[in-house]
Amino acid sequence: MTAAFTVTPITGTFGAELSGARLAGDIDGAQVLALLEEHRVLVARGQFLTHAEQVALARVLGEPTPAHPVVPGHPDHPEILELDGAKGGRNARWHTDVTFVVTPPAASVLVADALPAYGGDTMWADTRSAYERLSPALRAAVDALEAVHRISPLAYWGEPFDTALGRDDAQQLLDDAMKVPPVIHPVVRRHPSTGRPNLFINPGFTTHIVGLSRIESDGLLALLYEHMTQPELTLRHRWQPGDVVMWDNRATMHYAVDDYGTVERRMRRVTIRGSVPEGLAGATSRVADDPLVAMR
Repeated sequence: MTAAFTVTPITGTFGAELSGARLAGDIDGAQVLALLEEHRVLVARGQFLTHAEQVALARVLGEPTPAHPVVPGHPDHPEILELDGAKGGRNARWHTDVTFVVTPPAASVLVADALPAYGGDTMWADTRSAYERLSPALRAAVDALEAVHRISPLAYWGEPFDTALGRDDAQQLLDDAMKVPPVIHPVVRRHPSTGRPNLFINPGFTTHIVGLSRIESDGLLALLYEHMTQPELTLRHRWQPGDVVMWDNRATMHYAVDDYGTVERRMRRVTIRGSVPEGLAGATSRVADDPLVAMR
């Protein structure tokens, strides 16, 4: 028998908690995916998924990708990216996963393995509601814009960037990142399943808006980021042992709060393959092969 979940909203804007069933059981993948696209963030407590069960859950939702374009995956499960705070796995910056490629992930599945007694929360921002709550004049101004995204070699290691990396590690990341070309995405993306528009920019990987001056681009991005991260459009998850969090990577961005010092915090993430983003007028994402457009 397929598992049935009880769905409880987390905020008045987005996010929901699933309870009453195991994610490792016989679940209806289409139902969970529909809930994910409706609520953008799903939390399930007390799951204690193994590595294999986490990958199996991701396969129910779609096709898992390799762990990361430049960071090696788990030796036995290449789909899993291990995020260990003691080894640089800190994400203390708002970002949407892997938007520096032409087909960013559709969703992510994150499992907690070791948690501090306090601190180490993760925050999510609802970029669909953020778009909908822009004034009509500002929506009209951003609807047709495009932005360049490129990998920030140390984006996954928090700030200051050198807290847990040796120079050889940093050099290797820089060398690997140079092999990933910048890409252009629409600033406003139409969700491929729901058809709903959302802002598709993030401070982690968006460098600038195409066709605007530095002052215009920096100023507009700063305005949009402040709007996107206002408390009414965010939720904050306080982790407990056994937690699993899934999110729609096409309609959210997230931030791992780095307030736990040297206490152990270990997580593991699997991302699910996405499609090429499409703007409201039909423009699609592509590699930024013109250096005058790509450079900033």
